Amino acid sequence: MTRGVPLLEDLGNIDGRHVLVRVDFNVPIAKTPEGERVVADDFRIRAALPTLTWLRDHGAIITACTHLGRPKGKPDPAYDLGPVRARLEELLPGVRLLENLRFSPGEEGNDPEFVLELIEGQDLYVNDAFGVSHRGHASVVGPPKYLPSAAGRLMAREVEVLTGLLDAPARPFVVIVGGAKVKDKLGVMRSLSAKADTVLVGGGMAYTFLKALGHSIGASLVDLTRLDDCAELLRSPGNLMLPADSVALAPGRKLSVEGPAGDDKPAAPGDGPEVEVFGLEIPDGWRGADIGPATIDRFGEVIASAGTVLWNGPMGVFEDDRFASGTKAIAEAVAHCPGSTVVGGGDSVSAVSQLGLEDKIDHVSTGGGASLELLEFGDLPGLEALREAPNTKLDPRAQG
Repeated sequence: MTRGVPLLEDLGNIDGRHVLVRVDFNVPIAKTPEGERVVADDFRIRAALPTLTWLRDHGAIITACTHLGRPKGKPDPAYDLGPVRARLEELLPGVRLLENLRFSPGEEGNDPEFVLELIEGQDLYVNDAFGVSHRGHASVVGPPKYLPSAAGRLMAREVEVLTGLLDAPARPFVVIVGGAKVKDKLGVMRSLSAKADTVLVGGGMAYTFLKALGHSIGASLVDLTRLDDCAELLRSPGNLMLPADSVALAPGRKLSVEGPAGDDKPAAPGDGPEVEVFGLEIPDGWRGADIGPATIDRFGEVIASAGTVLWNGPMGVFEDDRFASGTKAIAEAVAHCPGSTVVGGGDSVSAVSQLGLEDKIDHVSTGGGASLELLEFGDLPGLEALREAPNTKLDPRAQG
């Protein structure tokens, strides 16, 4: 898959040359008790260190650029890169970091003038931002039109691992798909179900599939516009495994992500439990918010015998402790799987990180949407742009 994509070694002698590096430092920011903004999880910053270190050790003068959050094309103090810059300086001093790319509307609009501003004074370009390379933004697809370019170490590794899942995965190949929005996953599910031995489906998206089979899902999340698509996917190739039971929230109750717990309807004698486990049929008013114990056992057995596992998306609303068991159990099962394991998607990665299981996963991807698009279509705009860079066109070796 990396054929035609120039790598760092293809840049030649970089000693003393100015290199613009697109990184993905879109990291969670938290506030200390004193109100100071700090990086809450530096996983994505650490993931870029092999590329930045290689460039520094070979004498490059490095300027890094990234986005943070969604500031809507204008400066916003809530999204300035001060905390990110401070953490990067601690990890690798001497790398210049530009301000948030999305403070300019030219970034998401792929404005040619903004591209020229970015590359002014730069000799070379490196894309190590796999997590945004599915987007045709200025900093992703613009610089390779003008500068000799290359994929960074992280980008190359992500592509190698993920495309390897499509080419020759060790069998049985098990895909675990979760999350809330079924529409975001249907395309990649079609692609992967044709290659996987089993596709395990959890999260809020599972209830659209269950409804497509005629089951009662109560007040659970559903996308009525996708019922036919789900029914079709269930018919062919027929290797989808849906939840056999659910942990559900009682009518009138709120999830913790919907507001403070105090907003819940207060419990009263005779009200009954606020959380209950149901089988395939969920009563009216109850909301499925996690896979149940029978499903955990069933999914765990499939994962334990897998030769390759790809996991993208949580099994429930794991931010709410009442509905975190499914995601935690799947994370543990994947971590202990004897086969090759790949985890992608922000929430899945967060779960693995929170449980301290990162070191037990063979590859933790920095890209959710990018990994799904690469698996679905086999390519990304960021990769296409690198193949069209001036050095790629001039160097026939890169075409091999």
